[in-house]
Amino acid sequence: MNFLVIGSGAREHIMAEKLADVGANVFSVLTNSNPGLIHLSKNYILVKSYNSVKTINKIIDFALSESVECVVIGPEDPLANGLADKFWKKGISVVGPVKELAQIETSKGFTRDLLDKYEIDASPRFKRFNNIEGSSDFIDKLDGEYVIKFDGLMGGKGVRVSGEHLKTKAEGLEYCKNLLANSGNYVIEEKLYGEEFSLMSFCDGSKLSHMPTIQDHKRAYENDIGPNTGGMGSYSDSNHSLPFLNDNEIAAAREINEQVASALLRHTGIEYKGILYGGFMATKNGIKLIEYNARFGDPEAMNLLSLLDTDFASVCCGIVEGNLESVKFRNEASVCKYIVPEGYGSNPNPDATLIVDERYKKFSNLYYAAVNLENSGNITTTSSRAAAIVATSSTIEKAEEKCEKGLEYISGDNLFVRHDIAKSHLIEKRLKNMEKIR
Repeated sequence: MNFLVIGSGAREHIMAEKLADVGANVFSVLTNSNPGLIHLSKNYILVKSYNSVKTINKIIDFALSESVECVVIGPEDPLANGLADKFWKKGISVVGPVKELAQIETSKGFTRDLLDKYEIDASPRFKRFNNIEGSSDFIDKLDGEYVIKFDGLMGGKGVRVSGEHLKTKAEGLEYCKNLLANSGNYVIEEKLYGEEFSLMSFCDGSKLSHMPTIQDHKRAYENDIGPNTGGMGSYSDSNHSLPFLNDNEIAAAREINEQVASALLRHTGIEYKGILYGGFMATKNGIKLIEYNARFGDPEAMNLLSLLDTDFASVCCGIVEGNLESVKFRNEASVCKYIVPEGYGSNPNPDATLIVDERYKKFSNLYYAAVNLENSGNITTTSSRAAAIVATSSTIEKAEEKCEKGLEYISGDNLFVRHDIAKSHLIEKRLKNMEKIR
């Protein structure tokens, strides 16, 4: 089959690899010259963004010219802009929801209202705002324990948390005003305490097949400090759980995903075909929903697809054809760590050269992200994440050691890695936190 992969990060690199591994013909739409995707693709095109009608038409024409049978969309922007809708109208199947369903990610308010309407008990206290009126009173009602979320897409960086990013109520209200000045609505929510985790499910419109749970690390620097980022790395355990979660908590997260998929169908009359990504928190009051994404997480996709034990092309076909069967994952742990430009998350230092010694392959896999393959053969970085190193093994500890050994063969000036991800002391910190909360 001919597959088109939309996106040019590490997530899309591993998607393309898993499709090519089973003999599929891969074509790509890139916003940067990702060397991994270029190598795997029969043909590709470069676009500046997914926002213009002209670009969308260019992508559709490319897919038609290459007889693409199935499109797999990686990032959120193409989903938000209705690219899936355009492909379906041309008779091309898509792994990724249509624009109306993608609101589960593109509008925090839509998601909270959906859970309320269909009585899915997973939300903290919240209120939507399209002007500043009432914001101060609601913050007071939450006893100053609040989170402000932009009601749209900001690349994982539109959330501000009281006591962390916002030291005073005045700072919180100023952030609200800034969002309004940029034509943005926002949601104020109760601040939750616990441990965050991701649970993604493949969805064919009616049936779900759940993936292993993953923990992502959003903060830029070691010991979970610094600005939020798109994700510095992630890990999973060999039993498809996480050390700080119990079986009941995982079952609850799965049930929420199932209820939300059903609610979306009842609410819109449209089948959700793609990946339903629940970002959850385990709290003293049970599992709470932080947010939904309408696609694979990044970096979590590297963990999950590294462990996938079912033909990825068949999974994609099952999703679009509505006959998804149970998807299998190997019982191994996985660790992913991102190599990023120094200052990533606040003031990144771009234009470094990424030097890759192929000996990393003895220990791990590497997936290129926001880098460019130059005519000289050099790989240069941008202001975003450069590459992900991923390793699997029988335990988290062994997978982390392999990941670190792989990193020894990647070099370049002005690059940074959060080495503490999946280290035993950080996991122990999470275990103790949950013991205290429970």
